[in-house]
Amino acid sequence: MSSEERSAWVMVVVATAVYAIYVSVVLGNASGAPLTSVDYVPTMLWAIGGSIVASIVLTILWSFFTPREIGKKDTRDREIGRYGEYAGRWVLIAGAAVALILAMVKADYFWIANILYLGFVLSAILGSIVKIVAYRRGLPS
Repeated sequence: MSSEERSAWVMVVVATAVYAIYVSVVLGNASGAPLTSVDYVPTMLWAIGGSIVASIVLTILWSFFTPREIGKKDTRDREIGRYGEYAGRWVLIAGAAVALILAMVKADYFWIANILYLGFVLSAILGSIVKIVAYRRGLPS
């Protein structure tokens, strides 16, 4: 398994787990009150920061056990990386478009921020899944 594929696996796991924790904390803080009254900003910042740190730490730890593959990136890795990023980008664009529409209709900041965050998370997950599939089955011709 290349270091790029390993990073994609870490991204899928971390993004999914951290977003699930974020949602559960926000819903737990609501306690029956409207979601727009929840102070989501600190939780979101911790989730974003935590996912960045967790991804870095897990990638380093996983690389520690397979050091012979560190830094080996070839043309195939670059093409798969590009392919995955392009696939994930469409989800991010869709999330940004929905957030823009919500801003135009003057929706609460809670919804705008959470749609943007969801767009980033889904983009990371989809992009990483596409990369993993491409590593396993090859790039489409």
